[in-house]
Amino acid sequence: MNRREFLLTAGAAACAAGLPAYGAEKRRPNIVIITTDEQSFDAVSHRIGTRYLHTPNVDGLAANGVVFNRAYCADPICVASRTAMFTGRYPTETSVVDNSDLTRVHLDPRRFPIMGKIFRRRGYNTAYFGKWHIACSKDDVDVHGFTTIATTLKDDVATANAAAFLRSKPKGPFLMVASLLNPHNICEWARGQKLPLGPIGNPPPVDQCPPLRPNHAPQHNEPDIISLMRRSYHDTRMFPVGNYSDAKWREYEWAYYRLAEKADAHVGAVLKALRDSGLEQDTLVVFLSDHGDCQGAHGWNQKTVFYDEASRVPLILSHKGVLQPGKSNRLVNTGIDLIPTLCDYAGIAAPPGLPGISLRRTETRPRRYVISANKLVQGAPVDGKKPTPSGRMLRSQRFKYCVYDQGMRRESLVDMETDPGEMWNLAYEPRYQSVLHQHRAMLREWCAGTPDSFPVPAA
Repeated sequence: MNRREFLLTAGAAACAAGLPAYGAEKRRPNIVIITTDEQSFDAVSHRIGTRYLHTPNVDGLAANGVVFNRAYCADPICVASRTAMFTGRYPTETSVVDNSDLTRVHLDPRRFPIMGKIFRRRGYNTAYFGKWHIACSKDDVDVHGFTTIATTLKDDVATANAAAFLRSKPKGPFLMVASLLNPHNICEWARGQKLPLGPIGNPPPVDQCPPLRPNHAPQHNEPDIISLMRRSYHDTRMFPVGNYSDAKWREYEWAYYRLAEKADAHVGAVLKALRDSGLEQDTLVVFLSDHGDCQGAHGWNQKTVFYDEASRVPLILSHKGVLQPGKSNRLVNTGIDLIPTLCDYAGIAAPPGLPGISLRRTETRPRRYVISANKLVQGAPVDGKKPTPSGRMLRSQRFKYCVYDQGMRRESLVDMETDPGEMWNLAYEPRYQSVLHQHRAMLREWCAGTPDSFPVPAA
């Protein structure tokens, strides 16, 4: 039996137990993390088909890896989500909850060691290419631990740097991050601005654009602060979509898919370089996004809100020939689970006290819930006052519970099995009061253990 046959046999047996094997020599795998920016869970063609969107490179990863169907970010905005991913800590722990000036928060590296430092200390060669947006200085290698680093907002440059690193056949084991910007350019497209990473052409006739999202209308009986924030965000320079027609929203979706395809091409270039290096069989590839984009769901564009389009993200773990392909419905928080998972695969100890879990392990007792936070600070004043509410989302096995610290009607409760588009707020329906109280209790439990002083309504 040759080495590849051994790995396939051993890997299949180990994956059945939830523990992928890496051969008799117990070689620590290389790790390649590819992140996109603002890519929703369903903005990939292996989920929605190829009629309007074609992402063959991500689809290939999905075909050869484990696809996590219910992965949520820690906070649906760039800096907060990325800081969580690279520290393994909740935004409420690091105090990084929005995209405010990165100099405002200085993470204590003793309390919040960053991924590069964790792996560098355990003998990994570490590299980072592309968008940064982590709440520490990219120039402080002793803090973040990435010994090779070249930050840029140009995806072609980031991809070229990552590909060159891989083709150089770096001494292993290595941890490399390729951080892409798109499909984030949908923000500029909505504003009618020049796209920073290059044009995508003009939309075709409307009847050839993707259909309007089926959950385009506002949620029935939505929290009043969400109604207010829609007014606050829209019709501003940053979010000029308040007067969009149905046709314009369909063009928005067309543009968003073109940008996702641009990102996919860069994913393909990184994966090709990995194959060319001869290291593919020795490398775990992780694909995910920092958050999604609402794409017109409930009349929203961009992010920050808890609707699945903004808070639920693609997550794939792929180690071709070693990790048995499949799909998982376990609840995942990418902000806290990424580091424990990678440490487990690498066979190194994760920093003590991390709240996340390793996704490498078979889920013997399914999680009851995962938590996300947000702070909506990017809107404009409404009636002379700028609202900046904070919220918490608790996603349980069946329901999604959201609550905000402002408003008279502060809560929402959605049955995600019967209403995946989140069209009906059940929080004020009498027959769901016991479910509402259960979710309030779970959130209070989480706040007490974090700790988090968020004002959860009494039972």
